[in-house]
Amino acid sequence: MIDKKRLGLGCMGMNLDNKNRAIDTVRAALDEGITLFNTGEFYGNGASEMALGEALRGVRRDSCFVSVKFGMLPKPEGGHYGIDVNPWHVKAKLAYSLKRLNLDYIDLYEPARLDESVPLEDLLGAMQELVQAGYVRYIGLSEVDADTLRRAVKICPIHTVEVQYSLASRGIEKELIPTARELGVNVLAFGALSHGLISEALLEDRGSRSVPSSIFSPENLEHNRRLVRALKVIADEKGTTVSKLALAWTLSKYSELSSLIGTTSVEHLKDSIDALSMNLSEEDIPRIEAAFPEGSVRGFGMRKMRFVDGRVIF
Repeated sequence: MIDKKRLGLGCMGMNLDNKNRAIDTVRAALDEGITLFNTGEFYGNGASEMALGEALRGVRRDSCFVSVKFGMLPKPEGGHYGIDVNPWHVKAKLAYSLKRLNLDYIDLYEPARLDESVPLEDLLGAMQELVQAGYVRYIGLSEVDADTLRRAVKICPIHTVEVQYSLASRGIEKELIPTARELGVNVLAFGALSHGLISEALLEDRGSRSVPSSIFSPENLEHNRRLVRALKVIADEKGTTVSKLALAWTLSKYSELSSLIGTTSVEHLKDSIDALSMNLSEEDIPRIEAAFPEGSVRGFGMRKMRFVDGRVIF
């Protein structure tokens, strides 16, 4: 049995329209022993924070750990056009998040991405001021490489690095995970199901995909389905689902890694928690990886974005 503390609830899909579902899911997570709730100021242009704030109303503050990302600049029509991690603006961004969440402090505060034109020392220095003032407990980073993490820990303590990790996206295994382990930094993974790719829904051509991606385009879809079918053979043998198998693999591969479940459904939440009870043997791990080899997915998943002067470049 894997510790439930290694799961967190990703709150990107929460908003005021599904507030009641969000409240039920958050309360169910707390009842199950999950305490990490991950949101962002730009999720739903602040709607996720407001819904999570409603869901946590009346909950003992020390019974939950709230993680907030900041910086992405949303477009009115959807999507993002850039990033703002200007150190001068960090305090204001936090003030808005605290108000929407109805909290006095944030447990973990992270820039969603870094801007190469903003000195890391300046950004982390501004964030340290918020720690010293008591508005933030810990500083984190999101989607950075091992070299950047090494630079950061020389400036200030880094609690967590949040990164994409799944069978379809395993680049962090070579350098980032060993570096985080060496430095004593927690690793929080998102996208364990590769945004809808690794699921029965793909085989049945149903369900939603959380980000647009060419992995679902006609020229790539059938190839990628074959990979998922190979996983389903193993999942069927174990009496489980592809989704649960993929999450169990993520948690079994590295004991220091935690993973987010992105859902507003109590049923989906409990399905994901079931993955914690799955015991994968030393033989299971390489067999799963052979069925879904590294780099075998066709098309791009969530592309690594770079920012300069607030503007996205690839």
